[in-house]
Amino acid sequence: MCGIAGTYGFGDLTEDIARRMNCALAHRGPDGEGIHVSGDVGLAHRRLSIIDREHGAQPMTTADGRYTIVYNGETYNYLPLREELEGLGHQFRTASDTEVLLEAHAQWGIEAYDRFNGMFAFAIHDAEAGSLALARDHFGIKPLYYWVDPEIAEGETPRVLFGSEIRSLLAAKVFQAAPDDRAVYRYLKFRVQDDDAQTFFAGVRRLMPGQVLTITRDGVELASYTRLQEELREIARQPGRPYDESVVAEYRERFEQAVQLRLQSEVPVGTSLSGGLDSSAVAAVIARHLREQPQDESFAAVGSRQNTFSAVFPGSRNDEERYVDALLEDYSGQITAHKIHPQPPAFLEDLRDFVRTQEEPIISTGPYAQYAVMREASQHVTVLLDGQGADEMIAGYNPYFYVYLRQLRRQGRFAELAKEMAGSRDILRKLAKVRFSGRTEVPIEALLNNEFVAAHQHEKVTSVQDDLKERLLEDTFRSSLPSLLRYEDKNTMRFSIEGRVPFVDKELLKFLFSLDESAIIHRGWNKRILREAMDGILPDMIARRRNKIGFTTPESEWFRAVAPQLREIFASESFASRPYFEAQSVVALFDDYIAHPENYGTLMFWRLLNVELWMRTFFDDADGAGRALGEGAADPEPAPEVKPAGEEPVAPELAAEEPTTKEAAAEEIAPKSDYVANEGKELDLVSAADGHTWRRFPLQTELVDKDTDLTALVRGHVERFAADLPADALPDGAPWYYVISEKIIAITQGRSWFTWEIQPRRSARLLSRFVTRTPAGIGLGDPTTMELAIREVGLPRILAASAAGAAGKLVRRKGLFYEVVGANVRAIDGPTPYSAFPSNVSAKLPPKDPDGVSAQLSAAIRAADLPQSLKESFRGTVVMDANDIGRNVLGSDVDVPAAQLEATFADNPLGQGRQRTPMAILADLGSASQR
Repeated sequence: MCGIAGTYGFGDLTEDIARRMNCALAHRGPDGEGIHVSGDVGLAHRRLSIIDREHGAQPMTTADGRYTIVYNGETYNYLPLREELEGLGHQFRTASDTEVLLEAHAQWGIEAYDRFNGMFAFAIHDAEAGSLALARDHFGIKPLYYWVDPEIAEGETPRVLFGSEIRSLLAAKVFQAAPDDRAVYRYLKFRVQDDDAQTFFAGVRRLMPGQVLTITRDGVELASYTRLQEELREIARQPGRPYDESVVAEYRERFEQAVQLRLQSEVPVGTSLSGGLDSSAVAAVIARHLREQPQDESFAAVGSRQNTFSAVFPGSRNDEERYVDALLEDYSGQITAHKIHPQPPAFLEDLRDFVRTQEEPIISTGPYAQYAVMREASQHVTVLLDGQGADEMIAGYNPYFYVYLRQLRRQGRFAELAKEMAGSRDILRKLAKVRFSGRTEVPIEALLNNEFVAAHQHEKVTSVQDDLKERLLEDTFRSSLPSLLRYEDKNTMRFSIEGRVPFVDKELLKFLFSLDESAIIHRGWNKRILREAMDGILPDMIARRRNKIGFTTPESEWFRAVAPQLREIFASESFASRPYFEAQSVVALFDDYIAHPENYGTLMFWRLLNVELWMRTFFDDADGAGRALGEGAADPEPAPEVKPAGEEPVAPELAAEEPTTKEAAAEEIAPKSDYVANEGKELDLVSAADGHTWRRFPLQTELVDKDTDLTALVRGHVERFAADLPADALPDGAPWYYVISEKIIAITQGRSWFTWEIQPRRSARLLSRFVTRTPAGIGLGDPTTMELAIREVGLPRILAASAAGAAGKLVRRKGLFYEVVGANVRAIDGPTPYSAFPSNVSAKLPPKDPDGVSAQLSAAIRAADLPQSLKESFRGTVVMDANDIGRNVLGSDVDVPAAQLEATFADNPLGQGRQRTPMAILADLGSASQR
């Protein structure tokens, strides 16, 4: 069974809408479709037959015509349920589990749902009552989305759409698709999705695990049909069953039964094999059974040899092939292996379809490995088992160690804590290595639109930190597993196969929660009970491996290989037009990633990229939803052209034809001629200090960093200015000066830091609260800049200056703080949101030896390739700290008084925003009488 869709309350439109929704499910099963219409209710089903293929057609109606079901999934305990129902007088016309669910509802109503053990999403219409019940399985393995018309007044019949896919809802063309900004923000900020009922589409919601939505003419009611989570908590609160060999044996038996239940099928069954403990355990249980009991009919769907499907990445850091090969060697007579080799060019080629398949943004490119495996598996099998869910149920991720250590500390179990810490030394070392790796951790807010951030800054995400089983519950039902199950369902259904997950079994989980925590984590080993249950079944190198990689792509390596193509997306007009992103900062940061990939992770870049591609796929024009559905409308904007990557990263080879450095980032700001003023400014200013007219030519430049050769940069820009200088722009013989912002010097001297690299002390946080912030800059009103001030001159001097400033306010005298603390502190700059990256997320000390820098730059200019007349009229260099409310010459090698030079920048001609003009040519045109 594959996909369902339906409507409630649309009157004469019901059948047409249901058919359109069913067409949207066209890829979710090749075996046929069904439509059922009764009054205002329309049910649609796209079938992929697994059990009772000949007779299990849907929609299916009870013999008396009252109840009709459309059903997606399988219920593994349907045979004992059928026997019970037959004992109660029910007669069955088919051997399908669909009919069992239908008759169970007829017998027990909604209370029947808690009896089902499997994966399901279904809708059951009660023609007599005029009601519709929508339900999703205990773990949310199968998806079910719905939309309730918000325009319906109280007392009117509700209008509801539902489906296995969001695209089926969009295909109904009943509402306008729009993004849900809260979901987008939480995804970008906290890396979460699928953790609550709201999807990424405004107004479209998902049933959460174990929920039932009942729709009647009187309204819509959402409830839980199960107490599974409460039962698990109650079990966990009881003293855990002591861990011993009998516990291991029982777990092994229960796990093998869970695998066997999921082999029920009339179509071929295979296994997804990553090389990890979880998927290897599933494959090994099947292979061992084929070896020891080859005639067992319950394994008939596997065949004489088990087909396994593995994504491998030879030469990559996360390649698992050696573990796959170890299992294949042990069971060479029982397994036929299929290895898939995903590559970056194929990823780019598939990217548009992959984003469309997932329907909503996902946490990383990891599920693409699964996507590639499912595509190959669909050529050989119709059902695929894998190890999904074990990590959330048996503590497969490193953070679970930290949760357990905190739990032991909270409970005062210090002897056990010491043993666990000793056993977890390598895990703790890994944590320390990550924290002190030097990798730049950029807060996502630095790359997002300020208004977007402000609108959602109240959002918070918390997780359980000191209770292992409670954390496992949280991740199983809300934080982690739901998104993994969504990826799997989307990938399998894209290629018309069914995925089954033996670990995600409520009886297996209840047993696990009845045990002491030492069955899960013990002496630094997680998944203890599974490891020991697989003793003698799995190769030791798998059962005893410490480092988990997972079924994922080598994302960092791939991003380096296709960086130019990804940059093309970030630099596109569509990306810049989104209300979410600060596009210029994203491009600049991505360019820094291209230059220094070892300094950055890729997950943040993927989230930004994924949102953009998702927006293109579903929203970019009026036909966006139709486009995404493949209804014949224009295709979405094509994925970037794939350039062969070969064996080496492509970025260096493409640099000549597609800029990927700071020069390219500069192009994202509107280019400006050297001979015109910045927007809103004037070239000429009559100085109040000397009455002279001064001409200021702002020079636009690329971004700089601590590796920039400032002398070469300045010389190059001055030569460019002189080469094309218009005849009337600068009078012959007019004295001219080179002026440079102190910021650019500080950055190249390594005296600029990202704000997240500065750890303010308590005094810095306290003192910064009393600083008045101005529109021109944050000054010392930020803990990071106050921390830099304390480092520069010491806390005692800052305190003395603060006292002087407070006294000055009493006598209405301004500026005493800076008179005491000194010009160096006055020149400290903080993060300015309106500036270009990295100034919007940086704090800077003033430059060292600005007089010496001025002399050095003047020497370089005099040695530059300039006309002789310009060399003769050049007077020197000025280091200027200027903003909209003040100017300050920090250094120079000229004999003009500082106050006179500062007056020439009274209107701040270099701008305070994103002009990217941190240097200027300043020419003295003299007084009116002189001209």
